[in-house]
Amino acid sequence: MNNRGRKKGADGEKSRELLMEIAAKQFALHGFHETKISTIVKEAHVTQPTFYLYFKSKEAIFQELVDMFKGKLHTLVEQSRLSSGIESAELQKRIANGLTAIFRLFQDNEQIARIGFFGSEESFDMKKKMAKQIEENLATEVENGYFHDNVDLNTVAIAIVGVIEHLTLTKLWKGINSPEELAEEMTKLFLYGLILVPSTGTIQNTSEL
Repeated sequence: MNNRGRKKGADGEKSRELLMEIAAKQFALHGFHETKISTIVKEAHVTQPTFYLYFKSKEAIFQELVDMFKGKLHTLVEQSRLSSGIESAELQKRIANGLTAIFRLFQDNEQIARIGFFGSEESFDMKKKMAKQIEENLATEVENGYFHDNVDLNTVAIAIVGVIEHLTLTKLWKGINSPEELAEEMTKLFLYGLILVPSTGTIQNTSEL
């Protein structure tokens, strides 16, 4: 391929990426039904025929955005599974790192996340699959001796998804807390809870706190 052909291909890819970026913003702001292709191409400074070079329809670009976010999220949850042999001193840090990566995905891809995780018809199914994936991670981690098995792992997994969802909406996207801060708080909550249990095994009187 000559230089002219390579440049044309590079320019085409840039146009496609720009259309996806603008479409993500429009879908997040106005929802699927109120977003118009004419608005997307106008902001991208391209023609509607250019749009149809890359996407068959508004539905096609919407679905690609949702699938892209879904794939990234699946990969991060998969990578957050704790491998065997981690020292107890490193356990909290490793869990927090996995959660930080997930929160950072939501932060860096807010517009797409608003579509894929909150605004699409697939969002409920996506959260359900995320919970299932986390439950499978937890089952492996119980087998590896990191956690006890006297709680329902499905309930824990659903709770983790719910906390991530709510903290993203109320803390992360409002700029109140960073991904690292939210991950640290979540890790402490799920690892240690709220009740202070001293070495004697009895719960300390709250009036002494």
